[in-house]
Amino acid sequence: MIIDQKIFVAARDLIDQCNKHGVMIATAESCTGGLITGALTAVDGSSSVVDCGFVTYSNEAKHDLIGVTNSLLADHGAVSQPVAKAMCEGALQRAPNATIAVSVTGIAGPGGGSKEKPVGLVHFGCAGKGRPTRTHHEVFAGDRHSVRKATILQAFDMIAEMLNTAQQDAT
Repeated sequence: MIIDQKIFVAARDLIDQCNKHGVMIATAESCTGGLITGALTAVDGSSSVVDCGFVTYSNEAKHDLIGVTNSLLADHGAVSQPVAKAMCEGALQRAPNATIAVSVTGIAGPGGGSKEKPVGLVHFGCAGKGRPTRTHHEVFAGDRHSVRKATILQAFDMIAEMLNTAQQDAT
């Protein structure tokens, strides 16, 4: 997926906000396969904001790289709120300089969905040092490309929301 103009502008705006707040980002990505980090690093100067990205497509990678427990994966499945929460918390813990981490795990399609977990379901997590972890889920319509694009934009929104909440709390 080539970064389109809407994603590029959103990434640039988020980079500016993170610079303003002195924030470094880590990502833990499953269904986007690194696209969130790729979109951020498409922006010149992103090295001041992007610490690292973990592409954890398999359950083994989720476990080995960011510490999601095998029991959590077995009990809830990879596409779940508890796993999204564990992913962002694990990424934040393992990233050397990050102060915020975002995670995504979902079913981009076209196959692989079920009644309980339909194609387009994505769980998000966002953790910040000294902040409570937030989770959210969406069911996006459209093809694989559309679901992944919407996921990137929602992940950016979650980071921006955490930044804005931290700013409001400081005033």
